[in-house]
Amino acid sequence: MTTNRGRALLAGETWLSYGIHQKGFSAYTTGGYEVGSDEFVAALRAKGWEVDHIPNHLATETFPATVAALKEYDVVILSDIGADTLLLHPDTFVRGERTPNRLTVIDEWVRSGGGFLMIGGYMSFAGFEAKGRYHATAVEACLPVQIRGYDDRAERPEGVHPRVEIADHQILSGLTEPWPYFLGYNRLIAKSEASVLLAVEGDPFLAVWPRGDGRSAAFASDCSPHWGSPDFMAWDGYAAFWDQLLSWLARSPT
Repeated sequence: MTTNRGRALLAGETWLSYGIHQKGFSAYTTGGYEVGSDEFVAALRAKGWEVDHIPNHLATETFPATVAALKEYDVVILSDIGADTLLLHPDTFVRGERTPNRLTVIDEWVRSGGGFLMIGGYMSFAGFEAKGRYHATAVEACLPVQIRGYDDRAERPEGVHPRVEIADHQILSGLTEPWPYFLGYNRLIAKSEASVLLAVEGDPFLAVWPRGDGRSAAFASDCSPHWGSPDFMAWDGYAAFWDQLLSWLARSPT
């Protein structure tokens, strides 16, 4: 019987694609909708986590706007979802009305006892062309890392292996080394009070810290492709790692 670990909210990890196909003189277009979090969510649910997922195109309107609403969750996860998606509710962007700053709400919820995780990607931290835009926001204040104000991607097509810095931490308990390779990550700067558990090329790869009565963590790479390599996705420690990270954030036993 699987133990009930807690309840998590994941926002992001979806995208719409639009393609142009040119065949000689003629051209046609295609469109699609893709979800990058299926394996991640399945791994958490297999470990006993209840996971609610808000895709990117719905998060602008439906992501919780109050601390009270977030208190339904033990952990909130943002993955590949830009700050503007949470900042620019249609009531503000279209109708010019005031709405809650949901980045500030996240930080207030963490300081009241919540657990928060940002996972890396093209729309995480600073991200591609700095369009993630979390630099100088309340989410940056909440995280154990400083976020650069410019494109922070480190593409590593040759693959890089995270190095364990604090082996005896609960989050890394029982996980074998070496870690699988990754094809890139967001370059971050660890805050002085943070605990850096994993590092790559001198950059923090996994950093954690307490924030008020809560906890937060920054994982600098993907939970899915493309930065999350086939080796990582097939790793026998994949589910255990995410379970132990969320359990630490939620202060629940593993």
